Amino acid sequence: MGKRGSQKPAPKKKPKKLETTFTCPFCQPSDGVDIDLKLRIAVATCWACEETYATKAHALTEAPRRLYSEWIDECEKANQEDHMEID
Repeated sequence: MGKRGSQKPAPKKKPKKLETTFTCPFCQPSDGVDIDLKLRIAVATCWACEETYATKAHALTEAPRRLYSEWIDECEKANQEDHMEID
């Protein structure tokens, strides 16, 4: 009688790629914002309205979604400050 053959381990699942395109908060085209993380400077640029947001890239902004969230937060903060000045 022969030995049982050993089973191969299951192949590892490939991780999903992170999104690098998002909706512009100003002009709303889908996939209008491209995010570039080169030279430790993170830049989000809309190809439709040419609006940009740039910041220094650090450990927390390595994910493009984080940079997009920071941009949205800055927009909301600026809108609140403008609203406060009007009142």
